[in-house]
Amino acid sequence: MKVAVWDTYVTKADGTIMNFDILVPASETNPEVIYRYGQDYLKSKEMNDYPLTSNHCTFCHVETATDVMLDDIKQKGYYILELKNC
Repeated sequence: MKVAVWDTYVTKADGTIMNFDILVPASETNPEVIYRYGQDYLKSKEMNDYPLTSNHCTFCHVETATDVMLDDIKQKGYYILELKNC
């Protein structure tokens, strides 16, 4: 399966920048859906009500999903790849 990678950067309360990718099926192109997935992830990190917008999250590229990614996408609709300060 091809997945779209949305590169995401948010500033945490301590000023450090968190970087993670939101991976969704390549057919999902609605930014509002992607932002909602990002907000769900941020809530899991106790960053409730963080306003995720195009200033924080942009489409980057398309790649082939791994089996681990596919499992999460089948369960939740998305996969989060934690990159920095997550």
